[in-house]
Amino acid sequence: MSESVEDDVYNFNEMGLDDRILEAIAKQGWSKPTPIQEKAIPLALEGKDILARARTGSGKTAAFCIPLIQKILDAKQTMKEQCVKAVILTPTKELCSQACKHLQLLTTSCSREVKVLDISPQLPLPSQRPLLIEKPDVVVGTPTRILAHIKAGNLNIRDSLELLIVDEADLIFSFGYEDDIKGLLNHLPNIYQAFLMSATLSEDVKALRKMVLHNAVILRLEESALPEASRLTQYHIKCDELEKFTLICALFKLNLVRGKSIIFVNQVNRCYKLKLFLEQFGINACVLNSELPMNSRCHIVGQFNDGLYDYIIASDENMLMDPKAKPDDGKRKKHKKDKEYGISRGIDFQNVANVINFDFPDTVDAYIHRVGRTARGDNNGCALSFVSIQEMKLLKSVEEVLKESTPEGEDIFKPYNFKMEEIEGFKYRAKDAMKMVTKTAIRESRLKEIKSELLKSEKLKTYFEENPRDLQLLRHDKSLHTVKSQSHMKHVPDYLVPKTLKRLQKSHKQKDNQPRQGQKRNYRGSNKAEPKFKRRKADPLNSFKFAGLGKEKKKKKKS
Repeated sequence: MSESVEDDVYNFNEMGLDDRILEAIAKQGWSKPTPIQEKAIPLALEGKDILARARTGSGKTAAFCIPLIQKILDAKQTMKEQCVKAVILTPTKELCSQACKHLQLLTTSCSREVKVLDISPQLPLPSQRPLLIEKPDVVVGTPTRILAHIKAGNLNIRDSLELLIVDEADLIFSFGYEDDIKGLLNHLPNIYQAFLMSATLSEDVKALRKMVLHNAVILRLEESALPEASRLTQYHIKCDELEKFTLICALFKLNLVRGKSIIFVNQVNRCYKLKLFLEQFGINACVLNSELPMNSRCHIVGQFNDGLYDYIIASDENMLMDPKAKPDDGKRKKHKKDKEYGISRGIDFQNVANVINFDFPDTVDAYIHRVGRTARGDNNGCALSFVSIQEMKLLKSVEEVLKESTPEGEDIFKPYNFKMEEIEGFKYRAKDAMKMVTKTAIRESRLKEIKSELLKSEKLKTYFEENPRDLQLLRHDKSLHTVKSQSHMKHVPDYLVPKTLKRLQKSHKQKDNQPRQGQKRNYRGSNKAEPKFKRRKADPLNSFKFAGLGKEKKKKKKS
C-alpha cells in the first residue's frame, strides 16, 4: 500500500534542517527546493520509504543527500562508536563520483562529522580495506563493488545500516546487477529506511521496489519527460552520412553552434572518426567512452563543467543498455570496455547549451536521457538531431511518445532550416577530410588515446596528488596526430561563407577586433601589421639592453 502525499510546500528553512546544511545550501545558491525536493525531503525525515520518479535534472540527488546528512547529524548526538550508517548504490562509476561530490558540497560545514567514501574506482579490494576500517558514515559504490567488500570482510553493515539509497534505479537491472542486489539483501539488517530514485517507473523498478522497499510512498511528479518548449528547443535535419560530417563542420566553422556542446554517437569507433575529422578543421574536442579509465572520465567531466572544454564527443553505447547486445567491434572484442560506464544517464553536465545527436539514438529513453543533459535547472538549451533515411522510424517513435506530454497544436521537433546547397564548398573539403580518416588511423588513434589516458590516470596519480595545480592544466582535447594535418582546412575563406551569413560573420569579426574599455588595441588580432617597435618590445631578446660593463669602465676612468 502506498500512502497519499499532501500538497504542503516547504522551503529549506522550514524543513527543520541543521544550520550547517542550510549554510551549505546557501553556498550552492539554491534559493528554493525543486518539486521533488519539496516532497521527498520532509517524507524522508519522517522515516518513510520512498520511490521517487522525476525527470533528469530535477534535483533527485540533493533530494536524498540532504535528509541523509540530517539523519547522520542527528544520530551523532547519541552514537557511542563510529559505524557505517548509509550505503548509496548507483549503476555507474561516474554516478558514484557525482553522488560523492554532492555529499561533499553539502557537508562543507560539517565534514568532520559526516565522512563519505567512494569505493567505486577500479582498485584492488585490499587497497581500500584501510579506508573501510575507519568506518565512514556513508559508503558510495556500485552493487558489485559493495557486495565484493562485504564478502571480503572489509565492510559490515548488518548491525549499523539505517539508510539504503538506490540512484537511477531503472538502470540497476539493465546493467546486470540483479544478482548482486539479491546478494546484498542477505547482508542487510531487518529494519532500515530505503529510497529508490528513478527517471522512469519501469518493470525493473517495480521488481526492485518489492525487493527493497516496505510500505513505500510513491512520488510521481506530474511533469513531461523533457523540459517545456520555452526552455528546450528541439530541431531535426534530414541528411545522409556525408552530409552529417559536412554539416557539423559548417556549423562549427561558421559559429552557428555557440556554448558548451555534447555530441552523441552510438559507437566508440564513431567517437574517434568524428574527432579525427574535426581535428583537420582545427576543432578540438574531448572523447568520452567506456574504454577510458574511470579517473580520466571523471576528470574530463569536471574540466568540462569548469569551462575548460567546449565540445565533448560521447559514445552512448547500446550494448550497455542491453547486456545481450553485441559489441560494436563485431565478433572480436579488441578493447576492454567498462561495464559500469554510463554517460547519457544521470551525469550532471553543467551549463550545456547544445546536445547534438550525430547518430540518432536507438530507443526513446536514450533520446530523452541524451537531450536531458541540456536545459537543466533554470537554463535554456537546444537539441539538434541528424536523421538519416534509416533513422526516420526512430524519429517517428520518439515523436509519438513525446506527443502524450506535449500540449495540442505544438510541434515537438522543429525543422532546422538550413540550405545544404549553400555549403557545397564545405562538402568538397569534408570529402577530402574523410579520405584521411581511414580504419587504420581510427585504430591507431583509439590505442594512442587509451595508452595516453592510462598513463595520466595511473602512473601520474601520485604526482598529481602532490601537485593539484598541474592536474588542472592537464588537457584531454589535444590532437591525436594520426591523420596528416592540412593547414588550409582550418581556415574558412570568404567564398565558402553563405551570402545569408556574411553580414553575421562581419559583425562578429568587428566585435572581436574592438578593444575593451581600458585596453589597447591588440595588433595581432587585427588585419593591420604590427609596428616594428611593438615587436621589439614584445621580444625580450631583441629589446634587452645590457649597460653594466660600460658603466663600470666610466667609473674607473673618473677615479
